[in-house]
Amino acid sequence: MITRNRRETLARPRFQRLSRLRDLSSRNRALIRRFLVQELEGIPKKGNIKSCSFSLNAQMKTGIIGKTQKWWEKGLQPNMKEVKGAQDLVESLFNAGDKLVVVDFFSPGCGGCRALHPKICQLAELNPEVQFLQVNYEEHKSMCYSLNVHVLPFFRFYRGAHGRLCSFSCTNATIKKFKDALAKHSQNYCSLGPPKGLEKKELIALAANKDISFNYTPKPEQPTLVPPTLEEILAETAPTPPSHSEAEPSVSPPLPLPLPLPLPLATGSNAAKGTEDKTLVASGR
Repeated sequence: MITRNRRETLARPRFQRLSRLRDLSSRNRALIRRFLVQELEGIPKKGNIKSCSFSLNAQMKTGIIGKTQKWWEKGLQPNMKEVKGAQDLVESLFNAGDKLVVVDFFSPGCGGCRALHPKICQLAELNPEVQFLQVNYEEHKSMCYSLNVHVLPFFRFYRGAHGRLCSFSCTNATIKKFKDALAKHSQNYCSLGPPKGLEKKELIALAANKDISFNYTPKPEQPTLVPPTLEEILAETAPTPPSHSEAEPSVSPPLPLPLPLPLPLATGSNAAKGTEDKTLVASGR
């Protein structure tokens, strides 16, 4: 028969082993927690665990940790921006000035868009002077309908006063089409006039769309300047004949001399008197 003391003596090593296991498990939990904190915050191996715990709790409260990043949010560059609506799209194109703008229409459920996204991010990193605008098709489907975008992934290039330069659809297999368009239109050149952005018919379609909030006031059309023709240029450059005031005084032809007037015929009394005078002269009186 085992006595009470004997029973306690046999149970003591087992209790010690269990306490050691509990100590090891708690120590492992502390090490694992410390490792996770160091990986998340990038702090050195030797640090204050209290400050790390405080920072970790702050990030968990703000939602930084625990939020899964979506595939179209990964790898974004400073020159990449997601469009929030029609007004944001129009203002972004206008504020870009002479900078080349690439509008990327994508959908979260589009496999081609997801496969192409990392390469678009790499091209954006290699071309920091180009502005990339991302339009989520699922969130702005009505706006995309007004812009006649029905194929994904779809791209449109805009620049300054020239407005839309080109538009096309490409996949990961036809990425060369995108690279060629980027190399062609990213050359430095100045466009005269304010940025054009969307076409006038597109702006009218967005304003008429009742599903989106967008206001558009057409600007008064300015008369277009027609270049002069060659005949008009020659007529302007040809020497003009001098005016009458500047011309030399012309010599007028001599006026004809006046003809002698005929002598009046003698009347009866005058004729008799003249005959009498002639008779007196003849007689010598």
